[in-house]
Amino acid sequence: MREPKQSNQSVSDGKNGERIQQFIPPEGVPIALAIASLGSRLGAQILDIILTALVILVCALAIVFTGGLPTNATTILIILLGFLLRTPYYVLSELIWNGRTLGKRITGIRVINVDGRRLTPHQVTARNLMKEVEIFTPVGLLFTIGSQSALEAWLTVLWLLAVVIVPLANRRRQRIGDMIAGTLVVDNPRSVLLSDLALTAPAAQSSQPAFEFLPEHLDIYGKYELQTLEDVLRDTTKKPNTEEIVKIVRTITRRIRYEEPVKPGQELTFLNDFYRAQREHLESLKLFGKARENKYHEHTRTETRKLV
Repeated sequence: MREPKQSNQSVSDGKNGERIQQFIPPEGVPIALAIASLGSRLGAQILDIILTALVILVCALAIVFTGGLPTNATTILIILLGFLLRTPYYVLSELIWNGRTLGKRITGIRVINVDGRRLTPHQVTARNLMKEVEIFTPVGLLFTIGSQSALEAWLTVLWLLAVVIVPLANRRRQRIGDMIAGTLVVDNPRSVLLSDLALTAPAAQSSQPAFEFLPEHLDIYGKYELQTLEDVLRDTTKKPNTEEIVKIVRTITRRIRYEEPVKPGQELTFLNDFYRAQREHLESLKLFGKARENKYHEHTRTETRKLV
């Protein structure tokens, strides 16, 4: 069986000093994601520790107050309970919420597959089991450093230093568990809604639009042409006097038989006025169940009538 082709990957520096992971997943669509900062990862980890500690504390108090076990057995059970509750929390959270725990959701970061493929249960389990070795065990030993020998104390300190240095020393900020599991922690992309052109266009900001359109002018085009015009108006690289804008205005005026002249420099004003009027016209038609998909709606209606 042929092995899947590896994804092209690279790490570059962003505009604000952030590190950008760029790769091409199997689908072939380039993706660029910002690698999560160590501060956001630490914040997420602290929040998760607080949450799990509260749950463990409640369970521990319930065990102590029942008083059914000897002191040694109670201590061992509480220690085991910490592991049995903590590790499943991280694993199940990242599986259910697609690479996010509650702490990661709050800080806006997530775990992904470093190759751009789907995050697998094996990867999630491996990275979180390593968290016990990297974080919780050495931190637990740190609290007992006063009762350790000098050699044990130095080994604990070196252990913690190694855990801290590894994500600082590599450009992807991966800890050992991420390297073993093949995962990466990135900022969770946020969807940004674009502003409504009908409200931000110059025609909407003035009391009276520069160009007026009659129903017969607006009866030509449909939703498809309106969306195409919106893409043109959202493109900030297009200037009023460009040949493409002039050509679009000329095509629209000819198509809708608009007789009022569009003076040089008024092209974008005309397009914004037409966009607003066309949108209002199509929305009003839709209220009465007369949706128009494109400029061929008359032809489509005729053909449908013939089929009927």
